Amino acid sequence: MTKNPVDEYFLTEIAGLSAADAVDPDAPLPGYAGMTGARLLSLFDAQAGSRHLDLAARALGAAGQGFYSIGSSGHEGNAAVAAALRPTDPALLHYRSGAFYLQRAAQVPGQRPLRDVLLGVVAAAEEPISGGRHKVFGNRDLDIIPQTSTIASHLPRAVGLAFALERAGSLGVSTGRPSDAVVVCSLGDASANHSTATGAINAAMHCVYQGVPLPLLFVCEDNGIGISVRTPTGWIGRSHRDRPGIDYLEADGSDLPAALEVARTAVDRVRSERRPVFLRLSTVRLMGHAGSDLESGYRSRAEILADYARDPVTSTARLLVTTGVATPGRLVDRYEELRAEVAAIAAEVVALPKLTSAAEIVRPLALSGGAATARQAATSAPIARRAESFPDGLPESEGPLTLAQSVNRSLGDLLAADDGVLVFGEDVGRKGGVYGVTKGLRRRFGRLRVFDTLLDEQSVLGTALGAGLAGLLPIPEIQYLAYLHNAADQIRGEAATLRFFSAGQYRNPMVVRVAGYGYQKGFGGHFHNDNGVAALRDIPGLVVASPSRPDDAAAMLRTCVAAARIDGAVCVFLEPIALYHTRDLHEDGDGAWAAPYPTPRDAAGHVPIGRARRYGDGPDLTLISFGNGVRMSLRVAHRLAEQGVGARVVDLRWLAPLPVSDLVSEAQATGRVLVVDETRRSGGVSEGVVTALVDHGFAGRIRRVTSEDSFIPLGRAAEEVLLDEATVEAAALGLLA
Repeated sequence: MTKNPVDEYFLTEIAGLSAADAVDPDAPLPGYAGMTGARLLSLFDAQAGSRHLDLAARALGAAGQGFYSIGSSGHEGNAAVAAALRPTDPALLHYRSGAFYLQRAAQVPGQRPLRDVLLGVVAAAEEPISGGRHKVFGNRDLDIIPQTSTIASHLPRAVGLAFALERAGSLGVSTGRPSDAVVVCSLGDASANHSTATGAINAAMHCVYQGVPLPLLFVCEDNGIGISVRTPTGWIGRSHRDRPGIDYLEADGSDLPAALEVARTAVDRVRSERRPVFLRLSTVRLMGHAGSDLESGYRSRAEILADYARDPVTSTARLLVTTGVATPGRLVDRYEELRAEVAAIAAEVVALPKLTSAAEIVRPLALSGGAATARQAATSAPIARRAESFPDGLPESEGPLTLAQSVNRSLGDLLAADDGVLVFGEDVGRKGGVYGVTKGLRRRFGRLRVFDTLLDEQSVLGTALGAGLAGLLPIPEIQYLAYLHNAADQIRGEAATLRFFSAGQYRNPMVVRVAGYGYQKGFGGHFHNDNGVAALRDIPGLVVASPSRPDDAAAMLRTCVAAARIDGAVCVFLEPIALYHTRDLHEDGDGAWAAPYPTPRDAAGHVPIGRARRYGDGPDLTLISFGNGVRMSLRVAHRLAEQGVGARVVDLRWLAPLPVSDLVSEAQATGRVLVVDETRRSGGVSEGVVTALVDHGFAGRIRRVTSEDSFIPLGRAAEEVLLDEATVEAAALGLLA
């Protein structure tokens, strides 16, 4: 491989050193507590191996054979952090973690870390964590959870995982990890300013303040620059040193023995005290941000050369020579041996097969569904446990329930049947939810399983992301749909991608309950009436459930939880606020919107993902809707029947994946389709429905009615922009004319 200035500096510097008297490599090095020459040589191998991976990645990229060149050069001091930890401590790593990865792999027999990384660089299909889908540091055997984050968006998950390891232990749920495991997450100094980082650190302080155990090590690798933007000198220390409840430590990443000593102190403190530590590891960034980055465009030559003197690979080699562990010639030889080893692997992996079909690429996102999910959904607690969990009587004996009541009873059944289920969010505990949906659950199942969180949606979802990794099954609540958008990347960039970028080896099962849609009376405005679902329907692999009827709500919630357990599915469960307490359909007192509670073992106790529900079999018109629109459509269909028009109503129930086969069948049954969409005309659900029908050859008449492309205003003004029954009825009659 071609040498570059950093490479040449190392060779010139080490070759110019004078050899010291040789020492026994297995003996402790004087002045370096707990360090032997052999240990230092092993760490050097991890550092130098990482350096040659960076050089190879750039060469492969220049030749058009590699696809990722963000390197770890200058950050190789993170090998000390890996050495201080155990390979059973879950790690969520920053993208400059090559030396960490190699050093951890050295602790587990049978690993081939140089090859692993190069397989990722060339996007080879046999790459062991993502299968060629992305270049990530991840390995199931090393418990390195793959991250694609560049802006610290993995930190809420890290907080959630540290929390969940302790919570699972308290509940007797196995996490597959030692009881004293700690979580490590690394980030850059520029990323430390991102809201996900500040929110995660705040959440960690919040836990400590309340006495909640949180075994978490934050490692900020501070190289003083984010691409081209400088981090003010001393900023990380000034902004993080005095955080209450979080110990702050610093180490020089160019001084490997000192970094290892501080890292051991940090890890020991986290492991024994079960509370977080923030470690600032001072680093440099060598060779620019990435292969395409022209560093000389924003840094002076003097600045760049000054960083060479702090090169951790050179510093470790210098120490090996001056302590007599190795001669300059032996170290240069070892460095060149690693170069040759990496080059040979690179020459091999570039010829390996890549992903070549869409089906192969998206396979990790697929849900098995079918019998396994149905069996899981039908699982219920033993009779005695159910009776204990419902002290006021079993829900199937209560008579017709509202949607809110059905969700509440279904949550009770799920909590009773599975000790790993957690229900949490803002106000879900003592208050029982803003609308009473979680009322009584904390009293019956305890504060360890039903609990309130701080008011931060990123932290709520981060808790869920970590809990799923710990073997638990989280059901977090986001209080309103508008609030979900504050933290959408925790679903898009973190939750939904994990199965994809780990080829299904890691999963974060979760069912996110969200109160949403419009039509809420007396408590309105945009933040409490939001119908923006396009951002959810756009996420690959995400299941979006949208129940409208009480019996469907209970059954669909069970299905989502079952899919999460069986396949690691990430589900968003959209609950229409305006229908929470609705009992009547056509007239006051008819009770036609309430429904009996389906038990888990009932035939109606499970709704397969992607299956719609039909009301009526009218031959003249098919009304397709969801959420509040189902009730509107049924009322309109009732009035049309009085005019001699036979209409059927189809409830989508699932917004992703859409129930396409049912849609096509019901559309063809009448030849006329009206899509009743309470969301917006642009980006709303109806666009996908109409497109699906056209794509599948429906040749009949189609029309759609929607709400306006507007935010929902306060009070009666909302009625001017939201879809109403009169509009639906007029459109239906127009379609029939």
